[in-house]
Amino acid sequence: MIYLLIEFIDELVFGVHESAWPLIRADFGLNYAQIGLLMGLPAIIASFIEPFLGILGDTWKRRVLILGGGAFFVLALVLTGLSRSFLPLLFATILFHPASGAFVSLSQGTLVDSEPEREELNMARWTFAGSLGVTLGPFLLMGVLALGFGWRPAFFILALLSALTLFFAIRHIPHAENPHADFPSVEDFLQNAKKALAQLRNKAILRWLVLLEFSDLMLDVLLGYLALYFVDVAGFAPGTAGWAVAIWTVVGLLGDFLLIPLVKRVRGLDYLRISVIAELILFPLFLLSSPPWLKLVLVALLGLFNSGWYAILKANLYAELPGQPGTVLVLDNIAGMFGKLLPMALGLAADAFGLKVAMWLLLAGPVALFIGLPRKAVASGK
Repeated sequence: MIYLLIEFIDELVFGVHESAWPLIRADFGLNYAQIGLLMGLPAIIASFIEPFLGILGDTWKRRVLILGGGAFFVLALVLTGLSRSFLPLLFATILFHPASGAFVSLSQGTLVDSEPEREELNMARWTFAGSLGVTLGPFLLMGVLALGFGWRPAFFILALLSALTLFFAIRHIPHAENPHADFPSVEDFLQNAKKALAQLRNKAILRWLVLLEFSDLMLDVLLGYLALYFVDVAGFAPGTAGWAVAIWTVVGLLGDFLLIPLVKRVRGLDYLRISVIAELILFPLFLLSSPPWLKLVLVALLGLFNSGWYAILKANLYAELPGQPGTVLVLDNIAGMFGKLLPMALGLAADAFGLKVAMWLLLAGPVALFIGLPRKAVASGK
């Protein structure tokens, strides 16, 4: 399915980018504060742009928004490969985030919205497609490096693959996905925005939004700093730190694959509570361990037990807002305005106290889920 291919490409980009951080840092001479800025500021800016895309996604031509986002997605990757200093790299990253929001997030909403009552299953499939991309990303980068090239050619390859994906999307995304033909008036737009914002008063929706942001500490935020951690704390060489990311993603891929049959038999939230307890035990052991081999074993277990966090939490959010994937994008980005401060805060903490100490802040993720997950069945029956 084209939507799963779009997610695969997006996460392939992510896998390459996160593995390349040590190389990018060395190339540009970045400090932790600048890295935190690159991770956090573009996402915060996108959080102001993507709500408009989400409202239009529910009230206008979602297909046009997805394909337009795909075009800017490709452009951002080309600009990343061409960048030669911090500011052009920052600009390319700022462009990439809202482009991904239109290209990828609206595709996700369309997929989940296509089969009500199967949110967890479709999100499990979506997450597996993404995990496959993340898993292959480090290997793509290491393959390019093995051929004697730097990290930039990897981004040109990603741009080419993304352009091919966009071509298939143009051919396979139906024209009749959204019945609205006319661009909404300012009055209609504001009315729909008001309806979307009113959902923030719903305690169930607010719960899933908060838990999604905290869960990201043990997902994308941890992955973003993982290669740097293995270089600066565990003592790995920059060119081999990608193996830590590769192990994380390979095991995570296995976990996401097993999640698909699991959610057909077990309630997602029941599994999630068990995995949160496992992460609360494994992450301190990972930070306190010294032998490199043991750290690799523990990072593999961490990647296994956080499988399904995003899929299950996001599925429950979609279940609260059936038929409104654009509204989910709006609310997700409003929550992200606060959640995306976390990578920046971690970067500042690493500059002040060292990365070894700052990594302990990520433990707030499983702690929040342990406290915040509902102890009984939610209204949707998930």
